[in-house]
Amino acid sequence: MRKWAMGMGAGLLLAVGAGQAMAATPPSAEQVRELMQIFSVDKMFGQMNAQMAGIMGQQLPCVPASYWQGFVDANGVKELTERMIPVYQRHFSADEVAGLLKFYRSPLGQKVIKEMPATMAEGMQIGREWGQQRAQQMLAELQKQGKLDAQGRCAATGAAKPQPLQGK
Repeated sequence: MRKWAMGMGAGLLLAVGAGQAMAATPPSAEQVRELMQIFSVDKMFGQMNAQMAGIMGQQLPCVPASYWQGFVDANGVKELTERMIPVYQRHFSADEVAGLLKFYRSPLGQKVIKEMPATMAEGMQIGREWGQQRAQQMLAELQKQGKLDAQGRCAATGAAKPQPLQGK
């Protein structure tokens, strides 16, 4: 009876371990590519390229804008996508990617994909405004406590004041 119980216990441990291993099966490269296609990653890379082209054009005005426009071309998108596949495979299981594919193919999932860029942009703007207001409140509080002077610099602490620069 005891051997039977030990055998059952070992069997249960193996079954649980095997079940966990099966649940953690990484998604196939094709599943990840499909998910990235649904997310319109190629369009995101195109937008990223346009932003980068604008920045590079300002930093290096001697280089024609046309050079930067094709920096992330179709081959670049494919290469970058292939490099991202292992990231998804490390962070998601095959079952999870299958669930994501099901969701993002649904009408709600399509709405999330469509609305998320605007939602994130508006959220970032709100976050910037909040951060500025919060920083102003904190500076005012520190000035009120005497820790900062009217210019927002550390108030004198009794240490020797810096000498003015000669010749100025």
